[in-house]
Amino acid sequence: MKPVTSARTALAMLPGAQLELTIEHDTIRGVSPAMLRWWFETLGSTMTLAGRTYPRYLVWHPRDHIHWELAARAPDGGTGQGARFRIVEAFAANPAYYVDSTEEVEKLDEEGISLVRRVAGVEIFRLEHRFGHAPGGASYRSRMAVGAAPSLVGNLFNHLVRPWVFSNEMGIAWLTHNVEEVSMFEHILPPLYAAR
Repeated sequence: MKPVTSARTALAMLPGAQLELTIEHDTIRGVSPAMLRWWFETLGSTMTLAGRTYPRYLVWHPRDHIHWELAARAPDGGTGQGARFRIVEAFAANPAYYVDSTEEVEKLDEEGISLVRRVAGVEIFRLEHRFGHAPGGASYRSRMAVGAAPSLVGNLFNHLVRPWVFSNEMGIAWLTHNVEEVSMFEHILPPLYAAR
């Protein structure tokens, strides 16, 4: 896995104490946007390494990933817009940074994937990965926003609840985690895609 220094990362506090994390990843060599779309469309599949079969999600980040499941299919029956992904992981393999969350797929195509979580109709989490073509591979930009948009209720949630659910330290651990897992695409995705 590549080190976090291979990417340009930032952590910012937006108005109303919403946390924003951004990453401009190093070029993913040998990978295309079509391959990245296919990866997320088939994330629940398995792969074989050294004669043993593993869930792809666990191979993608062997230390931090715990479980992935398709909690609800999209209206068309697949993993696209309207599907719900359940994601269980612990950034830096630290139990203090444990996440067990289900998000709705708002977008999944060759431009990227967007996952959102709403509580009582209020968006409290958004994760966007944007794919593009780059010399020798694919570009990949990530943006995570944790907390509600500025409002009276949103500001209260962001100040009182968000730091307990997703602290700034957890955000820093996520930056490293995401750089590591995205860098794994170079190693696992080209042969998988060729054999699809």
